Amino acid sequence: MSKTERHDVYTRITSKIIASLEQGVRPWMKPWNAEHTAGRITRPLRHNGQPYSGINTLILWASAVEQGFTAPLWMTFKQALELNAHVRKGEKGSLVVYANSITKTEHDDTSGEDVEREIPFLKGYTVFNVEQIDGLPEIYHAKMEPKFSPVERIAHAESFFARDDHASYIASWLEKCQAPHFAEHF
Repeated sequence: MSKTERHDVYTRITSKIIASLEQGVRPWMKPWNAEHTAGRITRPLRHNGQPYSGINTLILWASAVEQGFTAPLWMTFKQALELNAHVRKGEKGSLVVYANSITKTEHDDTSGEDVEREIPFLKGYTVFNVEQIDGLPEIYHAKMEPKFSPVERIAHAESFFARDDHASYIASWLEKCQAPHFAEHF
């Protein structure tokens, strides 16, 4: 597809979401295996561990389902090269977007004053899942060990909710809000 024929970023994202919906897949749901995160549901992550947000989360979840990826980590071609790794020949990247705005100062001839104007922009770029990249350091392929087996996790959950000391409540006279610490138990 030539640059003149290339769809704008908005059209490409909308088309991808519509295609998922037509196949019966809700791209905002995560129905696949999260093997690299020990079964936890996680947002897609940049190469440095920062989670993607907004529409990028939906785009990368849909791309992971479509291509069968279980790893939540994504990076650009250049980031892979910087790690002395390489994207395998023939691999297809996934579109993500960067949205921001720039402030431009213009001179208003009628008032004679400088006026600042904010101009929003959206830039699309391509990322690859770590499963499409060879030569990455082992940390990018390490699988987390689950804290508990599925059976142990259920037992911990049942005992957690059976105990009274984990109740959530608000005691206004004490100015106290009590909530259980789920992470310690699951």
